[in-house]
Amino acid sequence: MEIKKILWPTDFSRSAEKALPHVKSLTQKYDAEIHVLYVIEDTAHHEPWYGVFEKEHVEKLIDRAKKSANERLEQICSKYLEGCPLYIRHVDIGDPARKILDFIKKESVDMVVMATRGTKGDFPFGSVTEKVVKNSTVPVVSIPIREDEEEA
Repeated sequence: MEIKKILWPTDFSRSAEKALPHVKSLTQKYDAEIHVLYVIEDTAHHEPWYGVFEKEHVEKLIDRAKKSANERLEQICSKYLEGCPLYIRHVDIGDPARKILDFIKKESVDMVVMATRGTKGDFPFGSVTEKVVKNSTVPVVSIPIREDEEEA
């Protein structure tokens, strides 16, 4: 199997950050591109909790979130991924699991590396990781995160 493109989805959490050493190691080993993806949840499609927002207000919130996400991605890539062959930052809007799965197809990603997070029953998987693992068409390397590591 040839690995040329690796996707690392991040939500900017400490848990997601724990996957970075694995991402960096794999990209150096395979001389692969790293695609770093952050998905902004589309709050406009959720039930209103304090009334309905005007379209203009929602667009301003999303623009602010995009700007902040791009700044954070630049910081992460500069700080942690400088030794990797190539990293490309992406920001999208919508359901995180769906956008990750769409991205895999759209960009012909060969592998996904993401941290597990949270607990669901007896399994230490976050809901996004679980959906991606169950529905991905490419291998997903899930980095286990213990509860004591999440707070560290």
